[in-house]
Amino acid sequence: MDKKVVIYSTPTCHFCHMAKDFFKENNVPFEDIDVVADRAKAKEMIDKSGQMGVPVIFIGDEMTIGFDEDRIKSQLGL
Repeated sequence: MDKKVVIYSTPTCHFCHMAKDFFKENNVPFEDIDVVADRAKAKEMIDKSGQMGVPVIFIGDEMTIGFDEDRIKSQLGL
């Protein structure tokens, strides 16, 4: 798997936890950006996605809003 996976999340977001658990269960390395702890990254997420809500997931250059398991599986070739 050569696509970089980045998830913008918050500690209390249920769907963020579901996405991160999915990545861990499927041995997919990912970068987790806590947008509560890092306001600059929160602004970056909003600028990139137009979204205020989390999770915002980037797999390579493709963006997924929310935890869409089927889409993520397809993007990762799982």
